[in-house]
Amino acid sequence: MSFRWPCRSAPRSLYHPFRQTSRYFSASLGRHASPVASAAEANTARTRNIGIIAHIDAGKTTTTERMLYYSGFTRRLGDVDEGSTVTDFLPAERARGITIQSAAITFSWPPVENGAQSTSGAPQLPRSSHSHNINLIDTPGHADFTFEVLRSLRILDGAVCILDGVAGVEAQTEKVWTQASFYRIPRIIFVNKLDRDGAAFAKTVREIGTKLNCWPALCQIPWWRSTDGKLQGVGDVLGLKALLYEEGSDGKSVKPFGLEELSSKNERIAEDIKNARVALVELLSEHDDEMVEKFLEHEEDHLAIPASDIIESLRRCALQSPQVVVPVFSGASFRNVGVQPLLDAVVDLLPSPDERPDPEVSLESTKCGLDELLSGKVSLATAGSDTAGKKQGKAVAAGKSTHMVKNLEGCALAFKVVNDARRGVLVYVRVYSGVLNRNAPLFNTNLGVTERAPRLLKMYANEAVEVPAIAAGQIGVISGLKFARTGDTLISYLGANPKVGPPAPLNTLQLRPIAVPPPVFFTSVEPNSLAEEKHIAETLQLLLREDPSLNVTQDSESGQTHLAGMGELHLEIARDRLINDLKAKARIGNIQIGYREAITTSSSEKTAIFDREIAGKASKAGCTALVQPHESHGESDTNFSLPDNNTLTILTPTLHADGTPKDAETPSLPATLPLQVVTTALRNGVFAALARGPSHGYPVHSTKITVTFDPASHLFSTTTPAALSSATRLAVTQALREAKDLGGGTVLMEPVMQVTISVDELGLGNVVHDISSARGGQILSLGSEDGSSDQTLPNSDSDLVVDPNKIYVPPDPFGGSGGEVAMGVAGGSQMRQITARVPLKEMVGYLKHLRSLTAGRGTFVMSVDRFERMSSQRMKMALAEMQGDFL
Repeated sequence: MSFRWPCRSAPRSLYHPFRQTSRYFSASLGRHASPVASAAEANTARTRNIGIIAHIDAGKTTTTERMLYYSGFTRRLGDVDEGSTVTDFLPAERARGITIQSAAITFSWPPVENGAQSTSGAPQLPRSSHSHNINLIDTPGHADFTFEVLRSLRILDGAVCILDGVAGVEAQTEKVWTQASFYRIPRIIFVNKLDRDGAAFAKTVREIGTKLNCWPALCQIPWWRSTDGKLQGVGDVLGLKALLYEEGSDGKSVKPFGLEELSSKNERIAEDIKNARVALVELLSEHDDEMVEKFLEHEEDHLAIPASDIIESLRRCALQSPQVVVPVFSGASFRNVGVQPLLDAVVDLLPSPDERPDPEVSLESTKCGLDELLSGKVSLATAGSDTAGKKQGKAVAAGKSTHMVKNLEGCALAFKVVNDARRGVLVYVRVYSGVLNRNAPLFNTNLGVTERAPRLLKMYANEAVEVPAIAAGQIGVISGLKFARTGDTLISYLGANPKVGPPAPLNTLQLRPIAVPPPVFFTSVEPNSLAEEKHIAETLQLLLREDPSLNVTQDSESGQTHLAGMGELHLEIARDRLINDLKAKARIGNIQIGYREAITTSSSEKTAIFDREIAGKASKAGCTALVQPHESHGESDTNFSLPDNNTLTILTPTLHADGTPKDAETPSLPATLPLQVVTTALRNGVFAALARGPSHGYPVHSTKITVTFDPASHLFSTTTPAALSSATRLAVTQALREAKDLGGGTVLMEPVMQVTISVDELGLGNVVHDISSARGGQILSLGSEDGSSDQTLPNSDSDLVVDPNKIYVPPDPFGGSGGEVAMGVAGGSQMRQITARVPLKEMVGYLKHLRSLTAGRGTFVMSVDRFERMSSQRMKMALAEMQGDFL
């Protein structure tokens, strides 16, 4: 007996306001996207905000396409190679066959029956028996687009990590797993591509324990055909059955086999399911006390425990923080095997927005939970009262505090900005409390401006449906905002003055921002004519608003505009977007390395007096600066640690710590210039001076700056913070120039990358020789044949060490009991990992070279390790190359 999965009809058709352009998209979106929020959306308990994360080419987009197809959202299966996927809709994505920007899409699972939403059910039924609203984000896997993953993880409630069943746990998977651990996001794992030759499920599961530092809980095991080892289905450890998928079908026709029937048909898979169930119950019993009680209730029979109890125990373990037990599922998305049970697991095991920790917010200098603030546990009378009270003259009264909180209608985080050709600028938001209504004024607490939300949308990849409101726990889009950026907090406050915004301290309410990694590559952007200069500047600002991991700087000497990014592909995509999509008429230079320069000797103390008009007013201030080489990379006993391993010490020898003079001869600081303002002005001046080195114009690195401010000689009646900053910049610049002259110039420092290269056994020797000899790299570790490595993964959650010998996993076909890949099947293609430190200059264009060394099978990811001084020979070559570029 077989059944079609899911066995539900599609919802009734609803009006869709936009014309559909995709050849398969139009047939489905009108049926499944309602302009009115459904009951599932309104009920946050039946909402799942999830992301698909993995290494590049693990099958994220293919898995997403199958989810959309089985949910009834699309009518045909999209293919990455054909460029017909829903979430990879950019021309650059379809041309390259990779995901470049994260795409959000909303669907229901299980599909809603005839447009109706079931609201009740027997308590013993799993959550997946009722339709849930799933907001899914498909993220990139390429290391150049790490920021896309970071800003998606920031607003997700759960994640599905996809693993390549042949390659195992790859380098970028470890990186995104660590990022998800930082945000404490519950995860489940789907081992994909088990239909391919050389698939090693057992090895991959053991790598989950050793590389991701968690205990894999096997919920499904692959069912390979005994004759030829091809994947034909999955064994359901939870339901104690096997699911046989019809070969060559769309995956909806599935034949289930119970244990008794399975024992007569295939005794080996039946025994593997039983053994996996025993191991699963034992693992859960170690981390969940309620499972121990269930085990005793059923007379210590592992197989007698109902599937519903197992699911509830898995859910409790998945929601623990830190997450130690991770549910593992198996299948092959491209062959349409195992995706529907994975969707059931998303609903059954991952949390709703209500089950996530209280989001952290800040009010001035006070940090607390958003729910604590809204429930009155944290009063506005104390939160932010130090600074807000000074502005208002008194602290907020307790009664007024309660009234102010009640007027807070909604709070959301803008996590992505996209410039859409048809709809203009779209701001993606995650609503954390209340509701955002159409046309409601939204106050941006980061920028201090108020904007109206003329249109609210629900996104379906590159298509959208207008909605009247976005409720708490939902992900939506606001169209028409002119100022909102990635990481900004938007609040809707009843009765707020549009010009002033909400009353203090609510006007400083901010959700935790999104960290932006520093760029390492840059290229020049030059307009074709002077008439294009303004348009280029506006276009670049729009590009920066979309992608904050890009950076634009102006070279004051050459006048060139530099566009910096995370990698070669990142800059290549930005360049294409600038010229092809945004129609900028500009010339793009070659990709360059973002070097740094450092002094080699100390300067003397240099005093500078700034005396000129600023904004039409006379301004005068002074400062003394001393610069020295700074070699250490650890903690410093100085006042301030600056970027690029620079340190700053601010000395005020004639002033006390509170800014009062130590003796009568020292003038007091004016009320408009308290010591904190003076210190901030001095720091800003140092930042400005370090932005451009004295020899080559690169930012200064590894320098210790000592700034001395004496009111008796540096303070005047017209001194302003801007004048202080300018004086500091002049003094530090003079000191840097003197240090350069005394030391015979500065030295260049280049970024050295930590590179993780995945190659097969046959290409290992060639790659190691190339890295260590031709590219001047240093090999740190080589992964052993069982997938382990000398390098340990830093895990932000815990220091858990998992013994792979204690992980139960059924043996792979044609493999040993240890589950290692059989060389006869893999053909000598056992994957190895090389970890090395290599200068970034040598990694430009490395991907093409690596593919030539490994017959197209090698991949790598890299991240900045640190900046190191260049040898004299490498420095001469770099300077000669730079001079050639500017000739």
